[in-house]
Amino acid sequence: MSYTALYRKFRPTDFNDVKGQDHIVTTLKNQIKADRIGHAYLFCGTRGTGKTTIAKVLAKTVNCEHPIDGNPCNDCAMCNAINNQTSMNVIEIDAASNNGVDNIREIVEEVRYSPTEGRFKVYIIDEVHMLSAGAFNALLKTLEEPPSYVIFILATTEAHKIPITILSRCQRYDFKRITIETITDRLKELAEKEQVDAEEKALRYVARMGDGSMRDALSLLDQCIAFYFGEKLTYDKVLEVLGAVDVEVFSRLLTYIQKNDVAACMKLLEELIISGRELTQFTIDFTWYLRNLLLVQTSEDASEIIEVSTENMAVVKEQAKQVDMDTLIRYIRIFSDLSNQIKYASQKRVMVEVALIKLCKPQMEGNPDDIVSRIKAIENKLEKGIVAAPLPAVASAATSVTPDEEKKTVILPKAVPEDLKEVAKNWSTIMANTSPLVRSFLANGRPSIGNNNMLLLVFTESLDKDFISEESHINEIKNTIAKVIGKEVEVQTKLLTQGKENIEDIPDLSKIFKNIKIEYEE
Repeated sequence: MSYTALYRKFRPTDFNDVKGQDHIVTTLKNQIKADRIGHAYLFCGTRGTGKTTIAKVLAKTVNCEHPIDGNPCNDCAMCNAINNQTSMNVIEIDAASNNGVDNIREIVEEVRYSPTEGRFKVYIIDEVHMLSAGAFNALLKTLEEPPSYVIFILATTEAHKIPITILSRCQRYDFKRITIETITDRLKELAEKEQVDAEEKALRYVARMGDGSMRDALSLLDQCIAFYFGEKLTYDKVLEVLGAVDVEVFSRLLTYIQKNDVAACMKLLEELIISGRELTQFTIDFTWYLRNLLLVQTSEDASEIIEVSTENMAVVKEQAKQVDMDTLIRYIRIFSDLSNQIKYASQKRVMVEVALIKLCKPQMEGNPDDIVSRIKAIENKLEKGIVAAPLPAVASAATSVTPDEEKKTVILPKAVPEDLKEVAKNWSTIMANTSPLVRSFLANGRPSIGNNNMLLLVFTESLDKDFISEESHINEIKNTIAKVIGKEVEVQTKLLTQGKENIEDIPDLSKIFKNIKIEYEE
């Protein structure tokens, strides 16, 4: 016989076995015991929270020949038929693939015939929000006044897509995300039944990765058991299978970031990639770690709301003392932006590297949070007796100019287009209106004059030049310029040849048209 996945093998067969949805189970059991069963139910909630499971248990209970305290007996002929999926009284429909008017009309026709056995015909329509507008209209009248022997159970993950006319005809039940404690307890119970030796810490991490979904957690546990079949399932093994990172690694990474040690951050990231860690999951977990640090700083009893083990809680509390709140909020903002972008990115590693450099080098951005971080970095150096060097210019801040620069004369071509002058005068505004990722690379370039009086963006690093040269990024810069100055400007990019060209020899238009006296060649 083929292997059955854990979430199918241990699907609850009665209401008592359902975990994490007590408010719904109690209500339905009371309705059954009082014989006040509704004709239409709407089950809403995220994936894997028990919507279809409870729908099947409800269908079985209302047809059970000998119900026990609102639960099915699981022994009678009707219960066995439903359990074996041979009963004609329970009809499951996937609205994702049967979403047309004709599919619903078939149901409306079938509803007219009473069940050959049992009390009720139960229609379970999964992902009901996928039905077309015409299909909803076809269902409307039947859903409002079905025959006494018919029950409709609609299940959806996106209740906002269902017409209000359908919502008003159903009893709505909202399924909660299942807590980590509840999922962990269930995983322990099933691990014992499967005779799997697993650490509680490992099961708790699997539960957290389930993200409120019992089915997802069981699937992940299945994966971990299969990978280490016959071996004890430890915390480290779970991390390896799921491509996750331990708290100790996050602690080291944050220490490097606080020291502004870019090289150490890159080396640690390289180690994680070589060991097979998944960068999307790494981004989510590090954001979660930073969130825990913030909660420790702002909550009196953070242990009640932070899902970490006792030993890891000590590490988190110690690290939280070393980072101020404003800096943590900046870190979380940068990594939250990254987690939104990295899911569909082709160069995930580059994006993570840029984010880490931003954390180490707040001068890369002009956000107020980053300016505060730069000031604090200077204060820390002064406290240690280190003379702080002048910080590099921020793209969105006014550029300071020394007396020598003010006296410097720059020779430009005679006809500098008015469009380029406008771009130069508004360069900080243009940069501020580009996306964060483009802005970070653009800050490493210098706006100058190219062939045919085009805007030339000059770079010293090939990574910066290649990124900006992508068609989508060039178009974003051109569109931003058009919005700011109201004119279209063509954009070119150039990479300086190392050892032969100097960036200081390239005219910087953003400075020239603000601070430097200009002479034109005759």
